[in-house]
Amino acid sequence: MDLQQTLSLASVNFSRVLDGVADIDLARATPCEAWSVGDLIWHVARGCDMSVLLLGGASKAEASQLFTVAAQGDVVGECRRALGEQLGAFEADHDLELIVHHPMRDVPVRELYDFRIMDVTLHSWDLARALGADEVLADELVAHVLAMLEPLEGIIGQIGVFGQGPSGSLDPAASAQSRLLDLSGRRP
Repeated sequence: MDLQQTLSLASVNFSRVLDGVADIDLARATPCEAWSVGDLIWHVARGCDMSVLLLGGASKAEASQLFTVAAQGDVVGECRRALGEQLGAFEADHDLELIVHHPMRDVPVRELYDFRIMDVTLHSWDLARALGADEVLADELVAHVLAMLEPLEGIIGQIGVFGQGPSGSLDPAASAQSRLLDLSGRRP
């Protein structure tokens, strides 16, 4: 599966969970500390919009500004729009080695793909957990994100976006999804 197909699958998976969000759910807590369902959805939408800007040549400062606006309006509709625009922006013929100015650091488009696949995939699980919905992630997504994160296992808890990182208590025979969730600081 190529990067575009993987991002598309992640978007479809997130959208499937998003379909179950009702207005009353927006205030629910999520596994992401201090984020409500509405906040999580807004975060995913802003991340998608950031990618569109970066692929269009935006600066780090321009991309960072997207995250200064608090959630507002129809966050579910906004997220649907942003997911679609992100897919469209990545469909353009980009050199995968082209450098974009991500707020974390300059990265090639290939790595931006990975960031977005990871973000949308992990937040699909977070949203499903918050809603009490089906939490199963597609095997292809789990394998992709796990391959990205496993090399960081020793430092992932220090990065600041994955909670405490791995628990150290996971059964070695645990499923790939369980390993991914534990590695990314999630405790199902």
